[in-house]
Amino acid sequence: MDTFGSILDQLSLSTLRYHWQTVLTSTVIFAIIYEMSRIFSPVLFPKTFQFFKGYNGPNWHVHVVSTIHCLVVVTGSFFIFADNTLDQDRVNGYVRWAADIYSISCGYFLWDTIIAIYFYKYQGISMVLHGMVSFSVFIFSFRPFINYYGAIFLMYELSTIFLNFHWFMDKLGWTGSKIQLVNGVILLLTFFFARIVFGTFMSYRMWSDIYAVKDDVPWRYWIVYGGGNFITTCLNIWWFSQMITMLRKRFPAKEVAKHK
Repeated sequence: MDTFGSILDQLSLSTLRYHWQTVLTSTVIFAIIYEMSRIFSPVLFPKTFQFFKGYNGPNWHVHVVSTIHCLVVVTGSFFIFADNTLDQDRVNGYVRWAADIYSISCGYFLWDTIIAIYFYKYQGISMVLHGMVSFSVFIFSFRPFINYYGAIFLMYELSTIFLNFHWFMDKLGWTGSKIQLVNGVILLLTFFFARIVFGTFMSYRMWSDIYAVKDDVPWRYWIVYGGGNFITTCLNIWWFSQMITMLRKRFPAKEVAKHK
């Protein structure tokens, strides 16, 4: 274990020695959840699954795992932002329980990358890269690094919950229903405020704090977090515009006004 710890120190992942078990355990748990969905989802939704072909079934199970991950880490992100210890040292601060939350996301994105590779024919290279980049963002937090601001990326998943609900409703035959309309409005609101407003504001604060200690930050962190943050911000704006376009096509303006 001392040798393992020394390797982690050389990789600037010192606190991972306390969390690698959680990372691997989370990966296994998400794999189990996937298998449980394979067993129980067809029983709970037989009318939906009888029409599924090819990747439809696995894609359902992937969305189940994604939703559970989002619920867990979004809840954790609120507590991270409220932690006084991390707030006092927002760049290099470390709290063990908060790092466990990041460990869960590391485990999820490790599983997600494996799944993307396994279903490469359907998910493509973009999802493989998404899983790898997301895993890198959270694994580098074990330096420790931005354990406070890392919750920004967890908070992004708040909108993913409602995006997944939207997807499930399509598969359940609820396309165009009032409940999907309500979910769509909530999706837009959470996406806009969690990712664009809050995410952009907190990203600015994060980089201001990082710049203040720039001499202590390795170049690879500037590349991974800088590149990842910039690309994600641009994608968030693009995705938001696409969601508005999609909802306008699916729900005419008169219907939305009538519902309100």
